[in-house]
Amino acid sequence: MACLRRAPSGCHPGIVRIACLALGLLVIGGPGFAQQQTHIDTFEKVWTTIRDQHWEVKPGGLEWDVIHHEFRPRIEQAKDAEAARAIIREMLGRLHQTHFTVVPAAAYVNGDNGGSGGGWPGFEVRVLEGRVIVVEAVEKSPVRPGAEIVSVSGVKLAPLAARLAADPAISGLTLQRTITERLTGPVGTSKQIEILDGAGAVSTVGVTLTEPRGNLAGFGSLPPQRVWFEAKRLGNTGYLRFNEFLDLVRMMGQFGHAIEECARCDGLVIDLRGNPGGIGAMAMGMAGFLTDKPNLRLGTMYMRGATLNFVINPRAEAYTGPVAILVDGLSASTSEIFAGGLQDIGRARVFGTKTAGAALPSVFTRLPNGDGFQYAVANYISEGGKPLEGNGVTPDIEVRLTRDGLLAGRDAVLEAALAWIRRAKQ
Repeated sequence: MACLRRAPSGCHPGIVRIACLALGLLVIGGPGFAQQQTHIDTFEKVWTTIRDQHWEVKPGGLEWDVIHHEFRPRIEQAKDAEAARAIIREMLGRLHQTHFTVVPAAAYVNGDNGGSGGGWPGFEVRVLEGRVIVVEAVEKSPVRPGAEIVSVSGVKLAPLAARLAADPAISGLTLQRTITERLTGPVGTSKQIEILDGAGAVSTVGVTLTEPRGNLAGFGSLPPQRVWFEAKRLGNTGYLRFNEFLDLVRMMGQFGHAIEECARCDGLVIDLRGNPGGIGAMAMGMAGFLTDKPNLRLGTMYMRGATLNFVINPRAEAYTGPVAILVDGLSASTSEIFAGGLQDIGRARVFGTKTAGAALPSVFTRLPNGDGFQYAVANYISEGGKPLEGNGVTPDIEVRLTRDGLLAGRDAVLEAALAWIRRAKQ
């Protein structure tokens, strides 16, 4: 800031100096300075947390002090919160490890992890062979399973999916989230969706976004999530499905009740497709409903200076019949711990496609700027001796969903699991 070298005519030099000092204080202590300091404090919190909490002395094999020297000057020049957030995310990307992410503060306001407003279109999609295909839809949806979503509000989805898939730095989880965000938004708003049906006909429908299914549930500093649980019978086989390992008390109660109701079932299918994980301890609790044998564990978590065994506590009323677990590339974290551990001890047969390979135990905290920060605190080795991070769980029987099957009303993965249970009971 430039200050007058000479007092204006009729003005005492001391008054000018005081005025300049006051102006300087206003500039230094103004909104811009406060925002910059928040960016710096947020960066330092992230950097320090990784330095102190990462299970490796050199996080991701990196000299962490060198990383600080590289990124701190850039944070000091960040023009706004989004720019600062992008710089921090770039720093986290250097680790090449999952479960290190920054969640915008808006997610805590809107009650959904993407900060998009929480509304959904009434159907779920997956990228199958480069095309965005509906895999599930509510009864009243104008879009049916097997239909291709060609575009949303003018944005073509297949080219977007292709660009994302071509970038080795973008995981399948990130690809799916990016596509899903195109289909979500504030409740009550409308999306113009172009559909290609099974007969090759193209149509455009307006879909109003509604409240998604499930109950809002939080855990620690994790943004509130919609959590739902489904249990039904397919003949005399029990079928359980839930979207996240959260809402601990309600979910464990529902899971335990469903197991109790299925005591005489020929088999049990647990569908973890699309389940990104959640509270790791729930994997141990749920596994206890599926074995009556003591001294079993799903795997081991290795922290800096400590280890934690994921021990299964068997229940007297445990289900001991055949168990099939369904997974896909969006099954991650606790889903992988649960499926991989039960596979390793020979308690379950796994069907579907390889899981995400994103199984690092992590925690959430809040940052000075209001954002959420998820960071991994340990490595995890499944009971079979293999790290799940980067490897995932390989199914015993690989089965893929296809568009033709969905158009015909068939779920090839579920059918394979049911066929195995029928054979196991013969």
